[in-house]
This record gives sequence, structure tokens and C-alpha cells, in this order.
Amino acid sequence: MSESTLRRLLRDQSLSAIAAGFVTVLVGFASSVAIVFQAAQSLGATPAQTASWMWALGIGMGLSCVLLSLRWKMPVVTAWSTPGAAMLVASASGVPMEQAVAGFLLAALLVVIAGFSGIFERMLGRIPLSLASGMLAGVLLRFGLDAFGAIQGQPLLVLAMLATWLAARRWWPRYAVILTLLVGVAIAWGSGLMQDGRLALELARPVWTTPHFSAAAVLSVALPLFVVTMASQNVPGIAVIRASGYAVPVSSAIGWTGVATLVLAPFGAFSLNLAAITAAICMGPEAHPDPARRYMAAVWAGLFYLLIGVFGATVAALLAAFPYELVVAIAGIALLGTLGGSLATALREDDEREAALVTFLVTASGLAMLGIGAAFWGLVAGVIVRLGLKRGPSRS
Repeated sequence: MSESTLRRLLRDQSLSAIAAGFVTVLVGFASSVAIVFQAAQSLGATPAQTASWMWALGIGMGLSCVLLSLRWKMPVVTAWSTPGAAMLVASASGVPMEQAVAGFLLAALLVVIAGFSGIFERMLGRIPLSLASGMLAGVLLRFGLDAFGAIQGQPLLVLAMLATWLAARRWWPRYAVILTLLVGVAIAWGSGLMQDGRLALELARPVWTTPHFSAAAVLSVALPLFVVTMASQNVPGIAVIRASGYAVPVSSAIGWTGVATLVLAPFGAFSLNLAAITAAICMGPEAHPDPARRYMAAVWAGLFYLLIGVFGATVAALLAAFPYELVVAIAGIALLGTLGGSLATALREDDEREAALVTFLVTASGLAMLGIGAAFWGLVAGVIVRLGLKRGPSRS
């Protein structure tokens, strides 16, 4: 690393970036780790193999976040495929682990081809920014609603966090999220809401599973995992990047997530992809007022993911100790700026407004069909409305 590069990294560091990176990992982990554990168990994973899954996913997400963000000096956040894990529970249950791993490898190979070839990006390049922003707003709406809905469960905790955020936004806007998180943790700890009784320092150990290719590996795992990951994860992931104004080379980014999955699949990395919701935390104004310095939030997210990979069960227990209301409150607060900006962009142009609004509503509805989530169907509905309302050439 050159001296000038090191100076830039030190210059671009900030507490707000560290906080955004931590919140990214906290939200991403706490919201879906149970589904990943369930997917491993549905495939007959032993406790050692389940721990190896966390090692492989943590290492894969950590390295891809850090390396891609540093390479392009833009925030690139990756994640495991939550819809993919849910698909494994629903349709791949009973498939032997060796055949499932073969399916992971085949799906990853398809991702590599779709990514590096540029086919996937060209298909999505025709989606207007207004629709991408409407989809992003629809994805994030639930987090904003849940943040205020959590007041009913823990009024003291959530109201104190909201009051802290409001005061910090007024006087210390760069540190609003980290101050809000610290106040929330302090109140949760003092109120006995932290479930910290099972914390013990323990390193994770990778467990190799030799793949066995079969028809079940292709039909029950590889093809559905590829389709679900691309439609439900990478589509909204690209939309978040575009709506945030970053020129990330998404074809290469998707291709590298496929490479990471190929390398780590025998250890349990079933599917790595571009993140959407958690990426918005690192790409929003809460990460840093200067968009050119927000990449450090993604770097810190990657470092925290690496800790999950290395310490596995310990970090899992630590993050699981946070009460539900604290997690949803900090997520909603961290995403408020991005949600507002997405709505403003989506509804800015008069001739795009109805299509963007339909995209927003369908995405926010949670509609899921054919195993594909609402973000994809929101974009489909928006495109249909846009084409239906598009004015053709006037007739004389």
C-alpha cells in the first residue's frame, strides 16, 4: 500500500462510518441469521458444519466488502441471500449436504457468468432511476414503520433513542446514529434487556464438505437458488447503488460475489450477493456527509463481518443479545435519510410519478410470488405502468 493511499484511508476515517458499518452488520445479522441456521439444519448439517457456515459467510462477506470498497473507493456491501436460505428450507429440505454443496457451486458459477458477462447489468440498465428509487423506498418503508412500532413494546428504550437522535441531528448530525446506538445499548443493559448469559470466546473452525453432483443438486438447489438470489437480492442491490448515485461496476461486483461463493461453498457459503437494505445504511448521509468518503462505512462493515467469521458463535451470541426493539429502532433511524431521499427522487418527475408510486406500493406490500420477493415484482409493476402510460407520437 502506497503512502498516499494510506494517508487517504486515514483521512477518510470517521466515527460515523464505523457506526454505520456496525449498524449494517447488526441489522443484517439479527434480521436473518435464524433463517440461515434453519437452512443448515434442513440440509442435515451437524453443529460443526453449521458453525462452518457462519465462518464461510462471514469471511466471504467481510473480504468482498473490504476489497471491493477499497478497490473502487465506493461503498460495496455484500450479504448472504436471505431469500436463498428461505428457499433451501422450503424446497431443498432433505437433500444431502454433499449434493447441496454441489448446488451451491453450480449456482455460484451461474452468478459468475451472469456477472462478468455483463448480461444481467444490461438487462437492468433500462430501468429508470425513478423506479429504482421507488423500489428502494418500498424496501425501506418497513424499517421506518417498525422503528416507531417498537415504541409499543419498549417505550422507554425506543423513545429515548428517538429523542437522542433528534437532539444529535440538531447539534451533532455526524454522530447522530452512533450516539443513538450508545444510548440504546446503555438503557437496554441497565434495564436487563441484554441477553448476554451465553457469551464465551470461541474461534470458528471451517469444515470441508466434498460436493456430490446430482439431478437434485441442479433442480432442487442450483437453479432455484440462482434465480431467487439474482431476482430478490441482486436486482434491489443494483437499484440501491443506482439510487444512491454511485457508479459501481455492478457486473464485476456481482461476478466477484460469485467467485467468493465458489471458493467458500464447500465450507457452507451457500450464496453471497449484493446487499440492498444494509447497503443503504452505508450509502446514506448518516454514514458520512461526503459521498466520496462513505466507502469507509462498507469497509468497516466488512471488518465486522470478518469478526463474525473468525469468532463465529461468540459474535453471533453477542449480536443476538441485543433486544429486538433496539435493532429495529436503530435500523429505522439509520435509514430515515435514505428513505426520504429515495421518495423525493422517485416522485420528482411528473411523467414518472405514477409508475414510481406503483413500484413503491407493490414493493412495500411484501408481495411474493413464485418464490421471488416484492422488490422484483415492484419493478415489474412499475415498468408495466410506465409502458402503459407512455405517450406515443402525436397524430395529426
